Amino acid sequence: MTGTVYDFDSTLDRSGTWSLKWDRYRGRDVIPMWVADMDFRSPPEVLSALHARVDHGVFGYVEPGPELAESIIARLAESYGWAPKHESFVWLPGLVSGLNIVCRAVGEPGDEVITGVPIYPPFLSAPVNAQRRCVRVPLALEGQRWRFPAASLESAVTDRSRLFLLCNPHNPVGRAYDRSELEALAEVCLRRNLVVCSDEIHCGLVLDEGVRHIPFASLGEEVAARTITLMAASKTFNLPGLGSAFAIIPDRALRARVTGVMHGIVHRPMTIGLWATLAAYRDGEPWRKALVEYLRRNRDLVSERVSRWPGYSMTPVEATYLAWLDCRGSGMADPRKAFEDGGVGLYEGADFGTPGFLRLNFGCPRSQLVEALDRMGRVIAGG
Repeated sequence: MTGTVYDFDSTLDRSGTWSLKWDRYRGRDVIPMWVADMDFRSPPEVLSALHARVDHGVFGYVEPGPELAESIIARLAESYGWAPKHESFVWLPGLVSGLNIVCRAVGEPGDEVITGVPIYPPFLSAPVNAQRRCVRVPLALEGQRWRFPAASLESAVTDRSRLFLLCNPHNPVGRAYDRSELEALAEVCLRRNLVVCSDEIHCGLVLDEGVRHIPFASLGEEVAARTITLMAASKTFNLPGLGSAFAIIPDRALRARVTGVMHGIVHRPMTIGLWATLAAYRDGEPWRKALVEYLRRNRDLVSERVSRWPGYSMTPVEATYLAWLDCRGSGMADPRKAFEDGGVGLYEGADFGTPGFLRLNFGCPRSQLVEALDRMGRVIAGG
């Protein structure tokens, strides 16, 4: 579909679809901008593939065909110069499941899992679910850029540390860590014998033209042997409800530990999710590029509006469709509630381990975003 013009401006009515995002405010005039799914139709290339699969009419048990991994490998190789081997793939029903599985597979109860805050909430709950201690390392805000200093990781490591949970691109601060930052973290992990679980689910959503996603496992064979990479088509192609993800685990012994935890409990993704993933990676690149252009303009709009609001700020969003708003200078006792009362539903920063912030999802039609920002402006102005 080269040259196809994709529609990201149409506003869709998601009522009656059991939408987690919208049903939170059912019966209220609140625009939901909290949970990370987008208010866009999935790519027409994916919809066509799903229609064909549904029309076949039989939904029996499946074993993912070799073309699925091959399509993903081809896309990773073209995008990042990284071509993991077919046998390193482990199919999962979702990234949150993956985080919980990995926390159970690495180390023993009572061991430590290190991660950086602010961070997507399951990074904080998965270690606890696995009877591990979650060690939170605050990211450093240097000027207008959030960083994960290697020295901070080093200082958090003890003799009980076993696993480092990395988010890259980082949800919610929108960083796509550069090579020097990742190499510094990798050096600590290698020297201190840490396994790395790198959640790279937003890797297809790098918005800055001068920034490139770098898979952690692509830093070298020694790093790859200690890395579990979690990926999915779900965020980039707006397929989160189809329950399909995968882990890339090059090391055979580490892969066996992960699949051992899954055995008899965690089943592979649903048929429909696997076919959607295939279509997304095989045919969805033109749509993805158009999406990134649209999201870039949405991001710029949010940044421009926030810059006008006294007491509020946001750092540049290099990747994702998520803005991390600093409300600490606003003077409001509860900004999330104030904005919700004013008709906009945002995600509370305390859930990410960092109170005083809010996360805003700008993955929506521009008219919807403008209306939400207008409402927020009126709340701030006291209107």
